[in-house]
Amino acid sequence: MNTPEDLSYTAEHEWVAELGDGRLKVGITDYAQDALGDVVYVDLPDAGATFEAGGVVAEVESTKSVSEIYLPIAGTIDDTNEALSDSPDLVNADPYGAGWFFIMTPAEGADRSALLDAAAYKALIE
Repeated sequence: MNTPEDLSYTAEHEWVAELGDGRLKVGITDYAQDALGDVVYVDLPDAGATFEAGGVVAEVESTKSVSEIYLPIAGTIDDTNEALSDSPDLVNADPYGAGWFFIMTPAEGADRSALLDAAAYKALIE
């Protein structure tokens, strides 16, 4: 499984990338997309929506099941990957690139302590 070292992860199999402007890009891991099988639909949140950490923010439907996607850190959704509406298979083809889900701004003082580094995430999935 591909687990980039420069990302943070959640125990629920989301990845988090720091964009350098305080915002975060979020998607699901290679492990998660592989476990799901062929992704056929992604239900993304609305821009401007605010969620608590751990709140259900999106759903992914695959040929095997429907899975919920959780917000890794409390905050507000800034943008979503509209390309997934027409091409949900991007989640399988490029989970860390074109298959990203949304960009968010963390709430002030949001707790990041639950995020895992790549080594801890690898230990979780092995």
